[in-house]
Amino acid sequence: MPIYEYACKSCNHSFEQLQRTMNDAARVKCPKCGSIQTARTLSVFAVGAQSTSSSPAAAPGMCGRCGGPGPCAMD
Repeated sequence: MPIYEYACKSCNHSFEQLQRTMNDAARVKCPKCGSIQTARTLSVFAVGAQSTSSSPAAAPGMCGRCGGPGPCAMD
């Protein structure tokens, strides 16, 4: 079940609500005042989620002898 964020138009309380379907959104009650005058708001996770890099940098490989990163310094 998805979690939606809501704001109450009566008391300005912000809250989250689990919803089974999109149709249930019309009957969401504010947990603070009990009003059904609520509106779904934009989730923080849905806004500005673009990555600045195309792929993460690969970690350096292990040398196999000492277990440290990169070429072994024990030579």
